[in-house]
Amino acid sequence: MKELISIVIPIYNRVHLLPRVLESIKKQTYKNLEIIIVDDGSTENFEFPILNFEKYFPIKYIRQENRGAPVARNRGLEEAKGEYVIFWDADIIGKPEMLEKLKKQLGNSPKASYAYCNHETYIMKQAIKKIPAREFSGDELKKNNYIHSTSLIRRKDAIRWDESLKRFQDWDLWLCMAEQGKTGVWIDRYLFTVLGGGTISGWLPRIAYRAPFRWLPIISSRVRKYNKAKETVFEKHNIS
Repeated sequence: MKELISIVIPIYNRVHLLPRVLESIKKQTYKNLEIIIVDDGSTENFEFPILNFEKYFPIKYIRQENRGAPVARNRGLEEAKGEYVIFWDADIIGKPEMLEKLKKQLGNSPKASYAYCNHETYIMKQAIKKIPAREFSGDELKKNNYIHSTSLIRRKDAIRWDESLKRFQDWDLWLCMAEQGKTGVWIDRYLFTVLGGGTISGWLPRIAYRAPFRWLPIISSRVRKYNKAKETVFEKHNIS
């Protein structure tokens, strides 16, 4: 019997995306899966899209009051029974070979605690941006996060998410694991796509954070929030 992978899906509304997400999980070539959906206080009905997929894999649905994604992920982690766990955001469409390849890479890297890959993301309705990762380096990780939250983690090495952070929770997670001597292994493949919100509103190009663009009224408040959140991570991990 293949080892069990627990897929934790934290979600707040956007139920219209859930059938596409579950369909991509149904098509995975790796079949020993359990799904844990943690509804973070949504106002939308989840029953219909979940019922359509329960014949393919066990699905546990948990509803909690709205407390944020880190709390939802931690609840899913508590419920996970698998030897591996992956936090599969509710707007991610995985390629059929995604879990198979992550699991194989991790199996070939006994010293690694998790496996991660490149991904694509929609920045507008039909515009896709490729987001490459890179070989694991603790020093580089302190400068910038290149590891997406949707990575396959050995359950015994998984740690809790910092529920106090509003942004950069995934960066903080990997930094915390690195400080415990837990490292990752990279697959140089684009194995999933982030659907996002379908508009450019959730993404800014790098140039937006540089002068003079960062002072433009339309983006200055977002840049300030970004920099403040980054400072919080730097302070927590004593990064200068």
